[in-house]
Amino acid sequence: MLDVKGLRAGYGRIQALHGIDLAVARGELVALVGANGAGKTTLLKALSGIQGFSGSVKFEGEEIRHQPAEKRVALGIVHCPEGRQVFGPLSVEDNLRLGAYRRGRARSARSLERVYGLFPALAERRAQPAGTLSGGQQQMLALGRALMAEPRLLLLDEPSMGLAPRLVSEIFACIAGLRAADTALLLVEQNAAAALAIADRGYVLETGRIALCGTGAVLLADAGVRQAYLGL
Repeated sequence: MLDVKGLRAGYGRIQALHGIDLAVARGELVALVGANGAGKTTLLKALSGIQGFSGSVKFEGEEIRHQPAEKRVALGIVHCPEGRQVFGPLSVEDNLRLGAYRRGRARSARSLERVYGLFPALAERRAQPAGTLSGGQQQMLALGRALMAEPRLLLLDEPSMGLAPRLVSEIFACIAGLRAADTALLLVEQNAAAALAIADRGYVLETGRIALCGTGAVLLADAGVRQAYLGL
């Protein structure tokens, strides 16, 4: 579904990514782990169209390097950003509906019921201002808003950031359940153990380069990964 070749990106004279090769297949959950500053968020921004880059990015065989962000959303590439970034004064339901602004009313209604089914806590608080939700509920809202766009490829950036361990388990259980035949997920996560435990495959990013790749189980068992990212 996604095929990345030689992707380079940076900020002015600072090069953040140095020739990234990466692939995600249909129905696959791929984890991207690494230390702070490794370039994980920059890579997601490049894929979603909000960060310039050189190299090749093909989505379902089509080169999308020059496609603007809104065109990529229309193709099915949806980015759930780091830090949740919900619209605090707006209600939970209004936040969700903003995720489906490209969809018709009927499809939006179906997506809304699906999201409420996944996250009953949001349904109970649908009229509540998003800024008054707990951190875990705001993360559910950010995920739900992304799902409202009916993604084919969902880019998830640090969904466990700032959450209590119990909520982290809930969020990852939900993410694991999002895999479907026509949907793929690329998960950026500093909690390497949790990410690799649910991933089909994983990549380890070090200072803007892919250092290792393999199945989630293989990377979890790798001595270098365990020492550098799992504290073992």
